[in-house]
Amino acid sequence: MKIANPIYDVVFKYLMDDNKIAKLMISKIIGEEIDSLEFQPKDNVVKINRSNTDNENSKASFTVYRLDFAARIILSDGSFKQIIIEIQKAKLPTDIMRFRRYLGQQYFTNKNSIDKEIKGELRKTALPIVSIYFLGHALDFETAPVIKVNRNYIDLATGEQLKNKEEFIESLTHDSYVIQIPELKGKRRTELERILSIFDQSQKESDHILNINEVAFPEEYRDIIRKLQSAMSDEDIQNTMDVEDEILEELEKKERRIGDLIDSINQKDKALDEKNNVISEKNNVISEKDNVISEKDRLIADLKRKLGEK
Repeated sequence: MKIANPIYDVVFKYLMDDNKIAKLMISKIIGEEIDSLEFQPKDNVVKINRSNTDNENSKASFTVYRLDFAARIILSDGSFKQIIIEIQKAKLPTDIMRFRRYLGQQYFTNKNSIDKEIKGELRKTALPIVSIYFLGHALDFETAPVIKVNRNYIDLATGEQLKNKEEFIESLTHDSYVIQIPELKGKRRTELERILSIFDQSQKESDHILNINEVAFPEEYRDIIRKLQSAMSDEDIQNTMDVEDEILEELEKKERRIGDLIDSINQKDKALDEKNNVISEKNNVISEKDNVISEKDRLIADLKRKLGEK
C-alpha cells in the first residue's frame, strides 16, 4: 500500500494535526494513557538563499515545525497529571543546535502552569516537559530504534534511588524519547515499532512515497495509514514536499561548502604550524651555532692567555 512519506515535515504535521492519531502515537511512545491532548503549534521560519534560481538574491521560506502539546495523562491509580509534550523532527545531524534552542525557548516561554497542593498550600507549578525527537539520521554509537532517556533521583551518599518527586527538579529537568528513523529498517519486534514502521525509509518507492505492508500494521491503527494515503492526493502537500526537497538540497550544499572551508582552514593551519616549526628549528640551529662560536671564542681567549703566561 502506498502512503505519503512522513519524514517530510509537511506530511508529519498533516498526520499529527489529527488529534486522535496524535494522541494514539504519543501515548504509545511514552507508554502512558492520554486522556486529553491540546495542540499548541509553534512555527519557525528559516530563510535561505536559492542559488539555483535566476535571481541570485532570491530567498525561500522554509517552515520548520516543532509540535507542542499540552497533555492530561491518566495514572495507574486513576489520578491525573498534566505535562507538556514537545516533538521535534530533523533530517540533518546539525539540527542538534536547533533542538537546544527550541527547548530553551520552551523553558523560557512556557506559561502553562497548574495549581498544586504542596504541604497544605496551593502553589503555581510549571508543567513538566517531555521531549520526543524524530531523527532522520542515525546516532553515532547507539542503534536502538527507540531510546528512552529516563530521570532517576539518586542519594549519592547511599546510592539509593529516591521515590518522591520534587516540583523544583521536575520543573528544571525532563524525560526524552529519541526515535532513530534509519534504525527502524525491518524492525517490527514490538507494537510501537510496528506503528513507527510508517517512517521506515527502506520501503521507499520514491522520495515522496513509501510502499508499506498494510497487513503487518495493527488493525486498530489503520487510521494512520488512511491519513497518509489521503496526503498523497493533496496537491498543496505534494508541492510543499517538492519545496522541502529543494531547501534540503540547498542546506546540504551549504554544509558541504562549510565543511570544505573548514578543511581548507585546517590545512592552512597545518601548513602554518609546519612553517613555524621550520622557523623554530632554524632559530635553534642559529642559537646552537652562536653557542659554538661563543665556545670557540672562549677557547681561543683561553689559549692566548696561556700562551701569554708562557
